[in-house]
Amino acid sequence: MDTFHGLGAAVRYEKADNLLQLALEMQAARGGLSLKDIEDKFGIGRRTAMRMRDAVLRNFPQCEEVETDERIKRWRIPSGTLDRLIIFTADELAALESAIRLLDRDNREDEAANLSTLSGKLRALLRPDVARKVEPDLEAMLEAEGLAMRPGPRPRIKVFVVEDLREAITACRKVKIRYKNRHTKRTAERLVHPYGFLHGHRNYLVGWHENPKANKVALFALPNVEEVEILAETFVRDPGFDLAGFAARSFGLFQEEPYSVAWRFAPEAAEDAADFVFHPTQTMEKQPDGSLIVRFIAGGDLEMAWHLYCWGDKVEVLEPAKLAEMVNESRVAWGALP
Repeated sequence: MDTFHGLGAAVRYEKADNLLQLALEMQAARGGLSLKDIEDKFGIGRRTAMRMRDAVLRNFPQCEEVETDERIKRWRIPSGTLDRLIIFTADELAALESAIRLLDRDNREDEAANLSTLSGKLRALLRPDVARKVEPDLEAMLEAEGLAMRPGPRPRIKVFVVEDLREAITACRKVKIRYKNRHTKRTAERLVHPYGFLHGHRNYLVGWHENPKANKVALFALPNVEEVEILAETFVRDPGFDLAGFAARSFGLFQEEPYSVAWRFAPEAAEDAADFVFHPTQTMEKQPDGSLIVRFIAGGDLEMAWHLYCWGDKVEVLEPAKLAEMVNESRVAWGALP
């Protein structure tokens, strides 16, 4: 009986947590939340979303319907209504600290510094009595959460270069960069419209290379950018360019024309391979013999070969033929899987 009552209380508390969280989300969303938004945020059905919305409307009469040009109804709670109810937990602060460490580990000091400043501001908002309770839990959680350094060398990046580029990206200002070619080792000036960054085994600036021989979106390795001059002249960002779509064209960072890719993982590696997201466009086909075929569309055969080498003789490239030639004959029987 005690167990039953304990479970019932836990369910009630969970519902209360969800309602409070929904109210906070309604205050944070300037455009309001629709029923579909509530369904997606809490992973619930339509009727449950309606009940949660109605409960918030009952308990927070300040809640108002947002007038929009859409046919979809949205609701919000005016800014400042729930500010005194907002408390940052040790779990949330620990997650933020982990993000700072990850960025710092990946040689992205400027973003780590920004998040560190944010962390300090959030802690400053804590009431003294809450801070005394949160700080010991936060310290314990951070001690228990180790971040392994990524094996292998990492390229050095000049922090002031990234800071200047980030400023230019925000202001849509053209930049003149002194850029060192990795192959010729020569340094030359490039006129660039900076669009954003891609981070991987190397970190790159993505930008429109303004040059009669180029005039296209190109990648510039950040370690090879020696100096940045932010120009007064602005640029208009190509409205048809999407950074996520640009990145999805390739397996890693190298940009090539996308093509169909198919890999077959051996039965003993199929379960491990199924836990990987090799590419956003991938599909997986379980075979009768227990093997797994992964298909996707992307370019970058060299980076694919680097990754496939980790799987040794437990993977076979079915297509394209060029990648199969690069990989299939040099597979090694490793003692473990990635």
